[in-house]
Amino acid sequence: MTWRASVLTLFPGMFPGPLGASLAGKALEEGIWALDALDIRRFASDKHASVDDTPFGGGAGMVMRPDVLDRALASVEDRPGPRIYLSPRGRLLEQARVKELAQGPGVVLLCGRYEGIDERVIEARGLEEVSLGDFVLSGGEPAAIALIDAAVRLLPGVMGAAEGLVEESFEAGLLEYPHYTRPREWQGRAVPEVLISGHHEKIRAWRRAEAEKVTAARRPDLWSRYSGGRTGKGR
Repeated sequence: MTWRASVLTLFPGMFPGPLGASLAGKALEEGIWALDALDIRRFASDKHASVDDTPFGGGAGMVMRPDVLDRALASVEDRPGPRIYLSPRGRLLEQARVKELAQGPGVVLLCGRYEGIDERVIEARGLEEVSLGDFVLSGGEPAAIALIDAAVRLLPGVMGAAEGLVEESFEAGLLEYPHYTRPREWQGRAVPEVLISGHHEKIRAWRRAEAEKVTAARRPDLWSRYSGGRTGKGR
């Protein structure tokens, strides 16, 4: 079955964007996955194609209307996968959730704009709110592209070397270890000797130790979960 991403957006021209290039683009051409970008304005009911209105209670900005969004969501009721609203107040997107999405039939993504969307459509449609991090974008489209890219690369037949996926950041609860390639010495910096030793067990141990060290230094939250509450910068 082809994995399908359906995106509800005010700017369908932003898709496929970078999803049409590199591995994701090749997989799209080969039919490993499919993409639909639907214009939310098609579901407006007035001659001006209005999709937003002023917020009750006052305040700056505009809010996307629940009636328009509900009609847009109704139009994709037959599309597979969970309904996700990209929002800075959503649950942080983690690799485990990406893997779940990639293993399913697809996803329907709602991209907000302005000050966001009417809360009632989130409640009525049971939307899952997802965030890329503690920052604010001009709209949900860049976040949707990132989520789709993260899921597509996990689909069978997209990545050439499956073992590479196992050693990536977050797969074992750690950030990824450092990488080196030719030349062996560059600007006075040499490649660690263990990596050219040919001793695979020592290389694996070095990589695990480096992954632990960089995780403890840069992501204490991940390190705490991985180490079971122990502190430090590695073993």
